[in-house]
Amino acid sequence: MSAERRLADLGITVPTLPPPVASYVPAVRTGRLVFASGQTPTIGGVLQVRGKLGDGVSVEEGHRAARLAALNCLAEVRGLLGSLDAVSRVVRLTGYVASAPGFGEQPAVVNGASQLIEEVFGDAGRHARSAIGVAELPFGAPVEIELIVEVREGS
Repeated sequence: MSAERRLADLGITVPTLPPPVASYVPAVRTGRLVFASGQTPTIGGVLQVRGKLGDGVSVEEGHRAARLAALNCLAEVRGLLGSLDAVSRVVRLTGYVASAPGFGEQPAVVNGASQLIEEVFGDAGRHARSAIGVAELPFGAPVEIELIVEVREGS
C-alpha cells in the first residue's frame, strides 16, 4: 500500500509548512537521498509544546511532540518530491530531546516519531536512529526531528 494511501486510511493530514524562520531550506535532495531539515512540534508555525523532558514535559507529551515533529518532516519531504509515494525507504531518523539533568528516556520520546514513520511506510519505514539528549532546542521546543529518506528509482 502506498504511503499516501496509508495516511488517508489512518486519517492523518500532512500539514503545509510555513516558510523557514532562519537561513535554510526545508529539504535537500542529492541523488536518491532527501535530507529533511530538523522540525519541532509546530502547527502553522506555532510551537505546540514548550519545555524540557524531565522538567515540566512528560514522556507522553514528548512522545506526542516527536510524532508531530516527524509529521512536519514528512511535509518537507512531500513538498520537495510532490508525493510521499516517491519514497522507497526511510533511511535514518535523528531525534534531539531537550532534557533536564538526569533525564534518560530520550528513546521513549523519539519512539513517537519512529512509530509514525513505520505506520506510514510499513517495513520501508524501519530506520536507523539516534535519540540524543540536549540542553536546549530552538524557541524552547522539547524535541526536534530530522529525517533522511531514499527516493524510488526514476522519481
